[in-house]
Amino acid sequence: MRKALRIVLGLMLAALSAALFTLAFPPYDLWPLVWVGLVPMVVAQHLVLPKRLSGLALGVGVGGFFWGYFGDMFAGSVWYMRWLPLIIGIVATLIGSRDRAFHERTGYRWFVLQGAAVWVGIEMIRGFIPVMGTWGFAAYALYEQPWLIQPVSIFGIYGLSLLVLLVNYGLALGVMALFDRRIHRLARNWLIGISFLLAAWIGLSLTLTQYETRNTPHVRVAAIQPAFKIKSEAGLQKMYDLTRQAAAQGARLIVWHEGALPFDPQAEHSDELRALVAKTGTYLVIGYAVKTEQGLRNEVTVLTPEGEFLGVYGKDHPVAFAGETSLTRGTYPVYETPLGRLGTIICYDLDFTDTARKVARNGAQLITVPSFDWPEVAAKHYSHIVFRAVENRVAMIKADVAFDSAIVDPYGRILERAVTPRPEQAILVADMPLGTADAPAIRLGDWVGWLCLVGMVVFVMVDIFPISR
Repeated sequence: MRKALRIVLGLMLAALSAALFTLAFPPYDLWPLVWVGLVPMVVAQHLVLPKRLSGLALGVGVGGFFWGYFGDMFAGSVWYMRWLPLIIGIVATLIGSRDRAFHERTGYRWFVLQGAAVWVGIEMIRGFIPVMGTWGFAAYALYEQPWLIQPVSIFGIYGLSLLVLLVNYGLALGVMALFDRRIHRLARNWLIGISFLLAAWIGLSLTLTQYETRNTPHVRVAAIQPAFKIKSEAGLQKMYDLTRQAAAQGARLIVWHEGALPFDPQAEHSDELRALVAKTGTYLVIGYAVKTEQGLRNEVTVLTPEGEFLGVYGKDHPVAFAGETSLTRGTYPVYETPLGRLGTIICYDLDFTDTARKVARNGAQLITVPSFDWPEVAAKHYSHIVFRAVENRVAMIKADVAFDSAIVDPYGRILERAVTPRPEQAILVADMPLGTADAPAIRLGDWVGWLCLVGMVVFVMVDIFPISR
C-alpha cells in the first residue's frame, strides 16, 4: 500500500509539472511558472517514486508538457507528429531511469548541473531535427519580458534555457534537502550560487537596454495579414488594395505573407506590381510559391519603388513532415536600400537559430518573415521572432496569411501584433528602429548549447563508466 501511494503521489507531482510548465507558455502566458514548473517532477523522480520507476516522473512530466504545449497542432499531420508527445515521453522515461542511481552514487554533487545540462543538451539536439526545431524551448515562455531576455544577444536562447533549468533544479534540490539532512549544505550553496547568477543575468539585461542606440534610424513598416489565399484575380486586386491602405498610413516597406502569389512575380503580373510600388512609393516584400516537376520553389523577392526586383531568397527549412520542398534554399541575400539593409527568411526558418543568424552575418538590419501558419500554431509561433530579433539585434516583421503577424524591434519589444485562432484581416503599421546586427551571438553562435551538449555526453559517459576512487 505504501509503495502504491508513492507511485500515485509521484505521478501526480509529475503531472502537476506538466500542467505548470504548459501554463507558462502561450496562450496562457503565466511566465513566472517556468521558473518553478519542473520542481514537482524532479522531486517525484528523486524522492517520491520507487527507484526502479523513477524515470516515469520525467516521462509523465516532459511528455505531458509537450502534449499540453502542442495540443492539436499536428492533428492532421503524419502519424509520428500526432504521436510526438508520447514518443518524447518514452524517450524521457528512458533517459531519466538512470539519473537517481547516478546522483545517489555521487552524493548529489552534480544534481543541479547535470539536470540542467542534459535538458539544454537535448534542446541543442532538437534544434537540428527538422520535425522539432526549437519548439517548446524553456526560454520561449519569457518572450514578453524584454527586461529579462537581453543577454540572449550574448548567450543565445540556450543560455536563457540553461538559467531557467538551473533555477528549477536548484529549487528541487532545496525541497529534497528538507527531507534529507545530508544534502542540506549542498542545497544551500547551490541556491546561493544560483541566486547570484540570476541577479547577475537580470543586471546584465537591464544594463544592455541602457546601451540601446536612441538615434538609430527608423522606418515605417507594414505587415499585411489578408485572411485569405489568393486564388483569383479578385483576390489579387484585394491584396493590391490592402497594400495601398498600408502605404496610405505611411508605410515605406510592406511585407506580404509566404506563398502570397501562386506564380513568380518576376515572370507574371510584373507590370501590375511595378505600377503598384511606383504609385505607393514602397518597397514590397513578396512571398510566392511555384510548383515545378522537381518540387516547390518557396521564395521571397523584394520589389523597389523603381520597379527593380532585388533578388530571390529560397526557404531554408522546408516543413519536412508536411512533405514540403524548397529547391532554391542555401543563399542568404541582403539588399542595400535607402531604408537600410534588408534580408528575409520564411516561416519555419524562425524555428531554428541558424537562418536568421546567417542573414544577420551578411549585414541585415531588418529581416522580414513571410509566413503561412495554421490556427493551432498561431499563439506560439510568433513568439519565436522575439528571440531571433534579440539574438541578432535586428528588427523583424512577420506577415502571416491569417493568424499571427507581428512587428518586433531589435530588443524584442513587440510593437504591433495580430494573433488570433480564427482568420482575421489586419494591417500592422509601426515605426521600426533598424537593428545593428552586432550581437556577439552572431559570431559565437549557439555556444552555450554546444557546451551543454558536451556536458551531457560527459555525464552519460561517467554514468556508464564510473570513475573508481
